[in-house]
Amino acid sequence: MIKLSDLAKYTIDEVAKDFVKQAAVERILERIIARAIDINQHIVAESEKKNISAPKDYKETFTALVDLGVYDKNFAEEISKSVGTRNMLAHEYDKMDYSKVYNSMGDCLRDYNKYCEYILKFLEK
Repeated sequence: MIKLSDLAKYTIDEVAKDFVKQAAVERILERIIARAIDINQHIVAESEKKNISAPKDYKETFTALVDLGVYDKNFAEEISKSVGTRNMLAHEYDKMDYSKVYNSMGDCLRDYNKYCEYILKFLEK
């Protein structure tokens, strides 16, 4: 998150014109989102609530945590939008709208800092 925060200080033009910065932003975003999906899947799998069904897709890994009391539905809906960013980074690299990638940095910093707080509180229980 610190490295992404450092990159967010640059303008969209500065990032888009510098391949190394651009590649770093893309990779960091993809890794943050993928790690959260993995965490979500582990939490659901280890849950003592047997009535929680396994998520069918990456987006559902975020919404499944609502049923476990990790965070509320509004937050789940907001952060689950990052799955679209992950999919764009992983699969649409030839036709990527870089303004979407750049703008997703702010969303990621906001949402994933909150996400980490929620996960830590849940694990402390």
